[in-house]
Amino acid sequence: MVFLHPYVKRMKLFIETFGCQMNFSDSEVVASVMNDQGYELCGSAAEADLVFINTCSIRENAEQRVRKRLRELKGLKKKHPGLRIGILGCMAERLREQLFDEEPLVDLIAGPDSYRKLPEMLQELDEGRRTAQVLLSEEETYADLEPVRYGSNKISAYISIMRGCQNFCSYCVVPYTRGRERSRDPESIVKEAERLVAEGYREVTLLGQNVNSYQWQQGDSVILFPELLTRVAAVSDQLRVRFATSHPKDLSDELIDVIAATPNICNHIHLPVQSGSDAVLKRMNRRYTRAWYLGRIAAIREKIPDAGLSTDLIAGFCGETEEDHRLTLDLMEQCRFDFAFMFAYSQRPGTRAAEKLEDDVPDMVKKGRLHEIITLQQRLSHTGNRKDVGKTFEVLVEGTSRKSPDQMFGRNGQNKVIVFPSGKHKPGDYVEVKVVKCTSATLIGEALE
Repeated sequence: MVFLHPYVKRMKLFIETFGCQMNFSDSEVVASVMNDQGYELCGSAAEADLVFINTCSIRENAEQRVRKRLRELKGLKKKHPGLRIGILGCMAERLREQLFDEEPLVDLIAGPDSYRKLPEMLQELDEGRRTAQVLLSEEETYADLEPVRYGSNKISAYISIMRGCQNFCSYCVVPYTRGRERSRDPESIVKEAERLVAEGYREVTLLGQNVNSYQWQQGDSVILFPELLTRVAAVSDQLRVRFATSHPKDLSDELIDVIAATPNICNHIHLPVQSGSDAVLKRMNRRYTRAWYLGRIAAIREKIPDAGLSTDLIAGFCGETEEDHRLTLDLMEQCRFDFAFMFAYSQRPGTRAAEKLEDDVPDMVKKGRLHEIITLQQRLSHTGNRKDVGKTFEVLVEGTSRKSPDQMFGRNGQNKVIVFPSGKHKPGDYVEVKVVKCTSATLIGEALE
């Protein structure tokens, strides 16, 4: 740890994060490491002495956005030759020192398990050497680091409960860029939730590539995700608890029961299905069937009738036929998702699909199928939202609407965004809101208090 004289100027750090919630959580860990080294966060790359770009490799367009951002930073580095630029995260892990050859602007490369080594790496830069650290760990969880909650609304926060993944879905790079699955000590997770409540936070989201696989063993005692979720919810009845993401093959009845029985665990489950075809699911190595998935949805609907459901869908995976695509559309109709993340398949180098399967669906066909999926989901979302008109929900206020300073916005327990006139309300308040109309994306309401 570095101790600074109060009159010593602190260096400025800007962290730009691409990708998923896990990356935002990781950026908060990086901010904690660098804060101990005398760096303070700033609001733009133009102010910074050091820029970190935390990257995602799940889809090709995510990496292309990073490449584009590096080109944009080229002019800034010409103006400020002392500016240092580092690539962090999954893209750093996947491409490693290849990035040094392709991106001369980059000074430092650090994979997801190397963030503790950033101070040493910066020392190497001081000595005139570009540096890379990308070794994966079977133990690192950063459990002892208190994240710096930068850019936060001070209402909602992420808590990472595990790292890595070993499902090896054939299309996915995560097991190769984030390593094997390992869970974090439950006591450290509960203590982090307690600290957040003490600081005024009203909502936490427990994060993992597959939270259903969470497992902590100490002696003869084994704690699984339903128990962890119960412990975090018990921290405060004023703390909303969410989680992401669940793998369908591991979604247990016990977890559904815990959600149904615990008022401050939000009634929302994100359950990626990817495809409605058994043949495609098998090629994806998802390890569940269409029937299993529909059975899990039925169990959720039975025990949590008002549950919000969201999913991930991939159009045009290897070998997908028109019939496979129709099965996906049919599954969407049956499940009636409130929201979906929808993508055309893009082959990722190093995955099992890239090595063993032919990416044989033409791009135009992928785009056409994706368009059909998006169109259907917009209809399903709008239909679901119309059913909420006239209902009253408890909304946790998150801030002022981007479209109007006279409107506040927040989410209900089903993870739906609700906009309503601001009145006397402020971020962090729980407000009863009656829905009076809707769009396919948003509920519009009136506060009842």
